[in-house]
Amino acid sequence: MNSLLSLLTKPLYIFGFFIRTLKGVGYFLFRGSVSFKSLIMQILFTFVEALSVSALLAIGIGAAVNVIGIPFLAKLSQERLIYTLLITIITRELGPLLAAFIIIARSATAIATEIAGMVISHEVEAYISVGIDPIEHLAVPRFLGVTISLFLLNIYFSIFGLAGSFLVAQLFNPMPAAIYFDNLLQILSIHDILISIIKSLGFGMIISIVAISRGFEVERASTEIPVAGLKAVGAAFAGCIILDIVLTALYYMFLI
Repeated sequence: MNSLLSLLTKPLYIFGFFIRTLKGVGYFLFRGSVSFKSLIMQILFTFVEALSVSALLAIGIGAAVNVIGIPFLAKLSQERLIYTLLITIITRELGPLLAAFIIIARSATAIATEIAGMVISHEVEAYISVGIDPIEHLAVPRFLGVTISLFLLNIYFSIFGLAGSFLVAQLFNPMPAAIYFDNLLQILSIHDILISIIKSLGFGMIISIVAISRGFEVERASTEIPVAGLKAVGAAFAGCIILDIVLTALYYMFLI
């Protein structure tokens, strides 16, 4: 019974925490000079330090699409569809989701365990005792940092994925770069860009809110710290996948 009650109330708790964090964003933007360094450091860790692995993964995905797609489409005399395939897979579908997975693996655990450690060591209580709002000081910079980082990493992933696919395409059908990218831009629509942006921002909010709220949930035992990290990763994966399914379904229902 308790497990069922917890399952039902958990989404409400996370939603309430999300609303409380959004309220804190306004205060942070107007008087967040003290916590601005935390925002910069979060972007540095979440976005900048993930560039190398993101580039490698993006180039690999772009190469795989061309290696598999070009020979298959050539048999059907539909080689031009490779551009549609690249935009669909890299920019609209896999790009935002894989960028989210990278950030979950790197940052969700780190944020949850960091916040949990602050709770266990009574650092959060110390903030409250001197009149500092822990949501504004701890949650908001991480929320903004992860969301901004995922938005930027998604753009970076798409660029490297499409550029990597160009290099592989030269092995099958050499062409000038101007022609290749002009063909891609002809296929790329504003709807593709918008859904990619919406997904990246939505994933960033889910990852940050889940990780922060899991960190604040711990009580007294230090053994709860790694558990908070594991729970944050699992919940973030589930939340991003569910949101991706919903947004993709809406996209194909109303825009295709």
